[in-house]
Amino acid sequence: MSDAAQAIGAGIDRVDGRLKVTGAAVFSAEHPVANLAYAVLVQSTIPKGRIAAIDTAEASGMRGVLLVMTHQNALHLPKPKPPDPGDQPPAPRLNLLQEDEVRYNGQPVAVVVADTLEHAQDAARRLRIRYAPAAAMLDFHAAQKHLRKPRSQPERPSDTSRGNLAGGVARAEAKVDAVYTTPIENHNPMEPHATIASWDGDRLTLHDATQNISGVRKAAAATFGITPEQVHVICPFVGGGFGCKGTMWSHVMLAAMAARQAGRPVKLVLERTQMFAPVGARPMTRQHFLLGADGGGKLTVVRHDTVSHSSFQDDFTEPCTAPTRMLYASQALQTTQRLATLNLGIPTFMRAPGESSGSFALESAMDELAYALQLDPVELRLRNYAEQDPEKQIPWSRKSLRECYRMGAERFGWSRRNPQPRSMRANGQLLGWGMATATYPANRRPAKASVTIRPDGTAVARSGTHDLGTGTYTVMTQIAADGVGLPVSQVRFELGDTDLPQAPVSGGSMSVASVGPAVYAAAQAARGKLVALALADARSPLHGAGAAGIDVRDGWLSLRGDADRRDSMVDIIARNGGQPVQADGSAAAGDEKRQFSAHSFGAVFAEVLVDPDLGTIRVPRIVAAYSVGRLMNQKTGRSQLMGGIVWGIGMALLEKTELDPRSGRAVNANLADYHVPVNADVGQIDVLVVDESDTRFNPLGARGIGEIGIVGVAAALANAVYHATGRRVRDLPLRIEQMI
Repeated sequence: MSDAAQAIGAGIDRVDGRLKVTGAAVFSAEHPVANLAYAVLVQSTIPKGRIAAIDTAEASGMRGVLLVMTHQNALHLPKPKPPDPGDQPPAPRLNLLQEDEVRYNGQPVAVVVADTLEHAQDAARRLRIRYAPAAAMLDFHAAQKHLRKPRSQPERPSDTSRGNLAGGVARAEAKVDAVYTTPIENHNPMEPHATIASWDGDRLTLHDATQNISGVRKAAAATFGITPEQVHVICPFVGGGFGCKGTMWSHVMLAAMAARQAGRPVKLVLERTQMFAPVGARPMTRQHFLLGADGGGKLTVVRHDTVSHSSFQDDFTEPCTAPTRMLYASQALQTTQRLATLNLGIPTFMRAPGESSGSFALESAMDELAYALQLDPVELRLRNYAEQDPEKQIPWSRKSLRECYRMGAERFGWSRRNPQPRSMRANGQLLGWGMATATYPANRRPAKASVTIRPDGTAVARSGTHDLGTGTYTVMTQIAADGVGLPVSQVRFELGDTDLPQAPVSGGSMSVASVGPAVYAAAQAARGKLVALALADARSPLHGAGAAGIDVRDGWLSLRGDADRRDSMVDIIARNGGQPVQADGSAAAGDEKRQFSAHSFGAVFAEVLVDPDLGTIRVPRIVAAYSVGRLMNQKTGRSQLMGGIVWGIGMALLEKTELDPRSGRAVNANLADYHVPVNADVGQIDVLVVDESDTRFNPLGARGIGEIGIVGVAAALANAVYHATGRRVRDLPLRIEQMI
């Protein structure tokens, strides 16, 4: 890094903060588009069967209606090409009105387009649809009689095994054999899914609420049989995504189809109730754990068998066994993943997919084992600390989990804990303290960026990434500022447009780890060009000096050791034609992935108060310490980790999508009945971050923090509830009726 590296790591305010608090930030549904029409999605009301008839006459004749699009008149699309072996399709299987079959309740079956939203809504209610229903599979327990093995992926095999399982069971002096369950959970970002689609000949422009503009571009091109260059996707701001906006769903292409057939731009925004079927959710899971340990607390056997629900529409596997395979050293281990197929919408990625659900089961089972051994839960984890990745048998790129345990326990006051359940009280309430380990893999993919130093001494950095509210605008501005050698105030970062250099999906906690090094490389390259101009310019005070001796700071180039020999960026550009200095940069993983295992880690300590008469649970405080590599921004980084912890509280105590067992429809498909944490539910949250830099993983030393904050929180709270009440609850969410 340059000697001017002062912005990276600083806790500066969000550079886009003013736009958001003043309402000037333009989200996908808000882009001004001329001659705009409005679309409403119509959904199936049965979980399985066929559409026997659709009467569109009344709706089509209503005031303002431009199009009623059904499977009977929808644009006929080219048959999608099967993905290459090993290649992931750009989107799940979509419902684009190409057939009359219904596979889940809430499936799109029609789109109504009108000149106003109110006219479209009114007409949508007048559609008359008759179904020929068929017997549906909606019972998760019954579906487990017909389990399927999911398609294995290189990093996430469906089954794994190491060591002698039977021998490990025989050697165990203490065992835990238990089943843990998690429900369907829905993402519910503040901004619902929204798309504005418009055509100019064979060129498609999409303003889409997405975490993956490049993926939407690729999927749209495949859907319509055009080239990616004919698709332009724009998304400067995302009002939350959490995984549900990581892939493209049916409504995006339905909006594009409707725009083509209506002959004018079309806006389609999902209603809140429509966010509960056709755009994914965290799947329900059943996880069977067998843990065994010798008298000294060393794990002799770990067996983790997971069943998660998938869909007849398309497959999705919740990789709950991923943390189990790598977190602790054990003499023998076996994991399996199976799918129970239901007539529900396709599940999808939800913040920390696999790790959230899997850590609840793993860390609850570890707590149970600690009680069986009469060991402190932290001590049990330390006795099984993995010095290297036990699955891959390679060193960690960087691991400070021991320090997380120490820092978190010390700040929390863990040493004052009476280990006996139901032994601690505060103000007449049962007081419980619990803890759990957090982990999430460090991911990065190839990314590109460009940086331009302008004649006025400002710089613009660009990359086709996204800001989901997590601070991407801010941290990329900091990275570019340090790379070029300018103050943050003189740097602007642009994102959210497929015309910009390509970047990967903003998911898997990989945006900073992937795009950051590309932005820094482009900034350094632009800086290098400017330095070369100065050194070759006979009019510059730096003429003839060596590039290695040049410092760049606050827009000035100076000779190290001789502060009087300096030149400004503005003057250098002015003397050399007055044209901007531009450079491109790229970054991708190399051999380090084969040499090191890269993961982030954390330790979560939670306090609960349980009313002994009413069973209500309160969370006065949570302390969490993390090993996540180098924080790009101390302020936004801690805020993001705190947000993950809040969601962990929701996962533990509140969130569950309730399905009607007869129809397969979510009965709490709104934010009144689908409960999420509010301020009154959240006590003090204390976030600690280990001071480290993981340069084995990438040049910036940053691993990513988007998802680890939620991991382990549900288990820590469930373990605290057991400590408070003596009741071991193995099913999420923890409810009042389970306490008394």
